[in-house]
Amino acid sequence: MNSLILKTSGRVILPLAILFSVYVLFRGHNEPGGGFIGGLIAAAGLAVYALPRGRSALVGLIRVWPKVLIGGGLALGLLSGLPALLLDSPYLTHQWTFPGGLAVGTALVFDVGVYLTVVGAVLTFLLPYLED
Repeated sequence: MNSLILKTSGRVILPLAILFSVYVLFRGHNEPGGGFIGGLIAAAGLAVYALPRGRSALVGLIRVWPKVLIGGGLALGLLSGLPALLLDSPYLTHQWTFPGGLAVGTALVFDVGVYLTVVGAVLTFLLPYLED
């Protein structure tokens, strides 16, 4: 597919999609959103960018094989439950800390893991269908 309109709009859509996906990721445990929908938004932006450019452009852009993203995301999701076990709580009972008044917790680590897993899964599905 060699569409000038898609190629031009992809340059604009990709950074906006990534920025919006990160916003949705970070607001996820307080409001609707989170890792899953944030990952879908990022993957949609990457897909719009890659469709007119091909497989090599996508691989060059992400610089990490999508299956590595899946593995890293799953590892983060699993690791986010370990602090609870160390504190003698049920697995995935999220723990919170408040450095400087900012609430940071293991729920964010879990959401980032979901985000990476979703982006990796969508790109793994997409890559075989892209031309080079």
